[in-house]
Amino acid sequence: MKLTIALGATCLLAASPALAAAPACAVPDYAKQAQDLIRPYLEAESFSGSILVAKDGAPVWRESFGAANREWDVANTADTKFRLGSITKQFTATAILQLVDQGKLSVEDPISKYYADAPAAWSKVTIKHLLTHTSGIPSYTALPGFFEKNSKLPLTPEEIVKLTRDLPLEFEPGAKYNYDNTGYILLGYVIEKVSGETYADYVAKHIFTPLGMKDTGYDVSGVILRHRASGYQGSKEGWRNADYLDMTLPYAAGSLYSTTGDLLIWDRALADGKILTPASRQAMFTDYGHEYGFGWRVDTDDGHARVGHGGGINGFSTGIARYPKDGVVAIVLANYNASPSSSISDNLAGLCVGTYQPPKAIALPVTTLDRYVGDYVLSPTFTLTITRQGEQLISQGTNQGPVPIYASAPGEFFAKTVNAKISFTQSGDAPATALVLHQGGRDRTAPRVEVKP
Repeated sequence: MKLTIALGATCLLAASPALAAAPACAVPDYAKQAQDLIRPYLEAESFSGSILVAKDGAPVWRESFGAANREWDVANTADTKFRLGSITKQFTATAILQLVDQGKLSVEDPISKYYADAPAAWSKVTIKHLLTHTSGIPSYTALPGFFEKNSKLPLTPEEIVKLTRDLPLEFEPGAKYNYDNTGYILLGYVIEKVSGETYADYVAKHIFTPLGMKDTGYDVSGVILRHRASGYQGSKEGWRNADYLDMTLPYAAGSLYSTTGDLLIWDRALADGKILTPASRQAMFTDYGHEYGFGWRVDTDDGHARVGHGGGINGFSTGIARYPKDGVVAIVLANYNASPSSSISDNLAGLCVGTYQPPKAIALPVTTLDRYVGDYVLSPTFTLTITRQGEQLISQGTNQGPVPIYASAPGEFFAKTVNAKISFTQSGDAPATALVLHQGGRDRTAPRVEVKP
């Protein structure tokens, strides 16, 4: 009888959907490799936050690090709420597209149709230009001294727009791409004008509540918000509390908060078509010529479609990377503004898909390493200094902290905590004459400063 029961149980187990094989990443030891990827950031004290990586909606790695509040030594957890910064923009874009789906506006409408005080220079600026950062309107956050002068003062959307309204356009609308926070302030204004609701109420009522995103909302500093992380920034003395920012200022460009769990709900809603019509979802994830859609970066990685976005706001750094056809998402939320969250999310997602492999370090003789030691001038105000500590090369930029770099080949180095590579120009036994910094899609050459005898 026991044998019969065991066989019956075996059959039931094999047939049970709940015990079917869980979705898995391309690498069998994903959790270990993900831990190895994040470890250098922890050792360098350059990451504090929560991470979630999922495949087809099922978490494959989920972990939190550091403190949500360093003064009280309260740990970050999966329930910790982080300010999202510019990840907010995808929700603003979604709200606009919902209004398009309802026939209340068109992305081809001129902004002057909704913003009565638009100057004549804006006559050709459309909502689509605002969504894609191609309007030519200057970004208010790029104004000299903006944060020093205005970051602690509440402003209405109209007052924010006025900061750059009367400045000349930076280019003809549609001619170029230049990341523009003013454009998304205007989009928030349009949402309020067309819907008759405040931006905060609109996204809560029409996006967060229908999806069950109970831990997401518009961050207001004065409100008591359970499990809200404190934000931190670096200084020469180490970590410090982030400078205060009135949350009316980021508005529809960056004022939302969320958790990794809620952003996984968001990922699934996008994948399952729950929140937008197929036409609007396609419009959101179309590349309009600058690897940018509506509130999302849009590109490919080794033939795999990828969308994502990063966010940075006082004391916080965030990143989300999605491979929609592979069902993979990586969500990285940090309460330290110097954490490279966007590149971490890209690498973690790529690792799961199989398009990213961490570079492997090789050992070089100290005599070879010494050929790369020196000062390299990238600009009149920025120098990269390469030093050697034992068998380790250290790179340190002007007014920046030291970053260990590792050899992948003679003359080729990479950093584990910064998304950058360095190539040295060097021949024979002679010292290097220059380096090339590969970072952010740019290659910049820096000649070595000759040491006078």
